[in-house]
Amino acid sequence: MRAVRHTVVTAVAAAAALTSVTACTAKSDAKDGDGIQVTAADSKCDTSATSVPAGQVTLKIENKGSKATEVEILFPDDRIVSEKENIGPGTTYTLTAEVKAGSYEIACRPGMKGRGVRQKLTVTGGSAAKRDPRLDKAVADYREYAQEQADATVPLAETFAKAVQAGDMEAAKKAYSPSRLGWERTEPIAESFGDIDPKTDTRADGLEAGQKWTGWHRLEKALWQDKKIGAEEKAVAGQLVTDLKDWQKRVGKAEITPTSMANGAKELLDEVATGKVTGEEDRYSHTDLADFKANVEGAQKAYELLKPVAQKNDAALTQELDKQFAALNTLLDKYRTDKTAYDFTSYDKVTEDQRKELSDSVNALAEPLSKLAAAVVK
Repeated sequence: MRAVRHTVVTAVAAAAALTSVTACTAKSDAKDGDGIQVTAADSKCDTSATSVPAGQVTLKIENKGSKATEVEILFPDDRIVSEKENIGPGTTYTLTAEVKAGSYEIACRPGMKGRGVRQKLTVTGGSAAKRDPRLDKAVADYREYAQEQADATVPLAETFAKAVQAGDMEAAKKAYSPSRLGWERTEPIAESFGDIDPKTDTRADGLEAGQKWTGWHRLEKALWQDKKIGAEEKAVAGQLVTDLKDWQKRVGKAEITPTSMANGAKELLDEVATGKVTGEEDRYSHTDLADFKANVEGAQKAYELLKPVAQKNDAALTQELDKQFAALNTLLDKYRTDKTAYDFTSYDKVTEDQRKELSDSVNALAEPLSKLAAAVVK
């Protein structure tokens, strides 16, 4: 789950509102191989370049604001090329991406809400460096994996929705967590479209002003906390299936590159660190560990597809990643109540010391995983 972003439909109105209170400046063009310095603050987004040559681009981000921010490279229609969420105040991050010739925007989103402050970026034509053909296969295989996950999710979501619409509380509770696994494994793909995630996976505290709460977590609250299924919940269940079918159809159009796969793997670990380990994601059902495991599986799939090239470029990194993935999976298996299924200990039964152990293991994996993108484009 991520904070909602304004979509292209609301972009014009949002831009007008931002004009009077924000500033976004740029200084020069970047040469091939140079990085773009991005300085984010609470009301501005300064970039050191407005133009780069096609190929690999590196954003060297520094957050000088008082709020956590998110920095994105966007297509004109608001699809995400690459992004980094939760860049804390006073911290820095290096984001590596691949871009073709065309028009883009760099967006800083203070507080990780709204449309953010944007800077136009032109990517000029030219000869992008030839890449290892194994990376093309990795992209193709990952696209197939993402489609498989979407295709498997829809019937599971339909089972969940039918139980809600039938007023069968226990059947709906049983179907809730399985319906989320494919989404959680490939969430960066869904988030790249901008408008689907807010409809399906937003928590109550992630809503924008005026946004209607729909999706899984709206129904989770009804089932576990409110303990009621009414006409509104039945309508939300039907809409969830509609929105997931929309996602299913769009997966094949997602922009996927080796660096977006690597960055997406890191994003999935960030999802674990900011939502699952804290118990905030599934706060009513306490099924966080199933989502946790699915996030890790999705990250590991992207890594394994990229590993042959990463291993050639940085063998020490892949050795560390293999070690940390194995350690985290072993730790998660301790909480499995059924070794053949996605049945895990209810997260409200996991102690603070155990949560810290999980958090430490996630952080131990996240650090080397943040270096994967650079390793596959050396």
